[in-house]
Amino acid sequence: MVVVFLAEGFEEVEALAPVDVMRRAGLAVKLAGVTGRDIDAAARKVIEDAGWGDYFTHRLGHQIGLVDHEPGDVSATHDEPVREGQVFSIEPGIYLPGDIGVRVEDLVIVTADGCEVLNHYSKDLTVLNV
Repeated sequence: MVVVFLAEGFEEVEALAPVDVMRRAGLAVKLAGVTGRDIDAAARKVIEDAGWGDYFTHRLGHQIGLVDHEPGDVSATHDEPVREGQVFSIEPGIYLPGDIGVRVEDLVIVTADGCEVLNHYSKDLTVLNV
């Protein structure tokens, strides 16, 4: 799912550049056996290389349990390797204060050779004017 929050007067077309960056950041996450820190860094590099790094201000994701979040996350501070069968979110986001917020959210399960995206929502742009 791609959700974009636009401030009044912000042009929709201007929002499309970071959405493409978010899609590419999510695709950067493909390796099993790496740490949460490595996964965060791979996605963060795509965002930083596109010039949006100062606006990616949160962790990339978190582990998912049977009911809710489980301990551990996908962030610069988590150095535990991910294991096959773990499920976590990949949520790259860019937030320009007062103007726009873009986040692309997926749930993935770690497989022997990478990861599989569990949700199959459209990546079409949804704009919510606030």
